[in-house]
Amino acid sequence: VQLQASGGGLVQAGGSLRVSCEASGRAFSILRMGWFRQAPGKEREFVGNIGWVSGLTAYADSVKGRFTISRDSGKRTAYLEMNFLKVEDTGLYYCAAWQAGRSRYEHWGQGTLVTVSS
Repeated sequence: VQLQASGGGLVQAGGSLRVSCEASGRAFSILRMGWFRQAPGKEREFVGNIGWVSGLTAYADSVKGRFTISRDSGKRTAYLEMNFLKVEDTGLYYCAAWQAGRSRYEHWGQGTLVTVSS
């Protein structure tokens, strides 16, 4: 599975941005797609995920109510819609795929930079 993330950019606090992650290769084997982020000087943290078939989502408390994850299985693409962005949301955002039969996220996109200015 190969993942290509896109859509990052610069946005003012309170604004919105959507990032996308397109899967190729053995995309049919994806069980769930996760989003993670890494702020400067900090460790990577979980943002949320979505069941590839079920569409069920889960979010970190820090983004709950502001971020929405969706997917278009036909386009093999997952989306992270970010609203009411805060300066502390700044970071590199990564998508990751968990394949069926695996025990963790094994495939990672290259990361897309989201910068929120005050």
